[in-house]
Amino acid sequence: MPQERSFKKIERRLVRNVLPTTTVAISERMGRIRQRGTDPEMRVRRVASAMGLRYRISNRDLPGTPDLANRSRKWALFVHGCFWHQHPGCSAATVPKSNRRFWQAKFAANRDRDSRARAELEARGFAVVTIWECQTQTPSFIRKTMTSLHPN
Repeated sequence: MPQERSFKKIERRLVRNVLPTTTVAISERMGRIRQRGTDPEMRVRRVASAMGLRYRISNRDLPGTPDLANRSRKWALFVHGCFWHQHPGCSAATVPKSNRRFWQAKFAANRDRDSRARAELEARGFAVVTIWECQTQTPSFIRKTMTSLHPN
C-alpha cells in the first residue's frame, strides 16, 4: 500500500476539520505542475506574436493575473487548464476519486475566483477572452478567438 501523507500546502478554508491525504507519488506529481510558461500558454503567445499583438505577461496588478494583457488597448486573455478550471463538457475536466469533496470545493472556488476577476476586468473597461487548454491545439481557433482583441 502506498505511503500516505497530508497535503503539502492546504487551503484550510476548503478542508475545514478533515485534512485530506495523498500518496507521495501524487504529491510529487502535482508539485511539478507549473503555473506560468505552460505549453498551452506558449502556443497562445506564439499566435499572438505572429498576429502582431503586443502584450505583457507579468500582470499581477490586474484582477485574476491574466496570462496576456495589453493595458493601453484594454484587453486581457486567460489560458485556462481544463482540469483546474473545469472546462464544461471537456473530457479533461475530471474530479479525482480520492479527496473528492476537497477537489469539488477547490474547483468551485477556482470558478468563483475566475468569474470575479472577469467581472472586475470588464468593469475597468477591459475586453476579456478565455482560451481553454484543449482549444490551444488548433492555431486557427486561437487566431479566430484573438481577432476580437485585434481586428485586422
